[in-house]
Amino acid sequence: MAMDFKNGTIEMAHGSGGRASAELIDKLFIKAFANPALAKKSDQAQLELSGKRIVMATDSHVISPLFFPGGDIGSLSVYGTVNDICMSGAKAMYLSAGFILEEGFPLADLKRIVESMAEAAHYCGVKIVTGDTKVVERGQADGCYINTTGIGELAEGLDLSPGHIRPGDKIILSGSIGDHGISILARRQHLNLDTSLISDAQSLHDLVESMIASGADLRCMRDPTRGGLAAILNELAQASGCSMQLQERAIPVKPEVNACAELLGLDPLYIANEGKLIAICSAQQAPELLAIMQNHPKGKDSAIIGEVLDTETRPVVELLTGFGGKRIVDWRYADPLPRIC
Repeated sequence: MAMDFKNGTIEMAHGSGGRASAELIDKLFIKAFANPALAKKSDQAQLELSGKRIVMATDSHVISPLFFPGGDIGSLSVYGTVNDICMSGAKAMYLSAGFILEEGFPLADLKRIVESMAEAAHYCGVKIVTGDTKVVERGQADGCYINTTGIGELAEGLDLSPGHIRPGDKIILSGSIGDHGISILARRQHLNLDTSLISDAQSLHDLVESMIASGADLRCMRDPTRGGLAAILNELAQASGCSMQLQERAIPVKPEVNACAELLGLDPLYIANEGKLIAICSAQQAPELLAIMQNHPKGKDSAIIGEVLDTETRPVVELLTGFGGKRIVDWRYADPLPRIC
């Protein structure tokens, strides 16, 4: 789709993590800022500095509501950036924190958010070493927005990339999908849902450390945040030139997520997560890696959910349904749940 840079305007879809976001990034940002690190289109940049391999990632958080079952914008801003760094296999070390605050925002809420960030950073083993604060007039923001940028160190010889994906590789998911998006939506819309469901927002650094230490033949990792599992796998399919085939019965989804999604006309495959990862691994070592993940508290519900296929045409993501049929899991233009992170 052509972008109208003369008369077009920004839509909510451009920040959703779907096809609209990808088009904006490809046709504007990557074109304007062109360089080899950016061209890889990863969730983080891998760089060399004084002979050391470092990883840098940044993320802005505009979630609504600011406080939700299982977390808040403070802890989420730390976990989100730490996870982006971890997906490269690197160890996160330092964070910056930039706050945009609205005039009239309660100091008690800001203190709660900052203390939550501090606790999350301590848990992840990272230090918040610099930052910035700006205040805008009342009505010009939604209370509090946070940007975090992180730096981590990448071990020599470790190179995870969609370019390494090969036909026959297995797709492993670290746990149930849709928990974050559904819990946020329920709180945002004041839905009286009889469920104890909470966000899965968490740092994956310790799970990733176990996976890397195993020496398994990992191709790449991604965390399926905005756009959910569907968006990430479509992104990996395009980047690798390979198709992905999923087994619907193998994908872990909690009954309450399925029920709420069906009630609201949503598909769990497209709902955001904040504490899960996708790992692509060689078929030979996938069972061993799966066992290691299942032995970790954050990966106990891990499952092999599909495999990578060769393709003679454009790469696609397809789902083998529980009824024995097959459907394409397309990359949607927009996420049905905006401001989810």
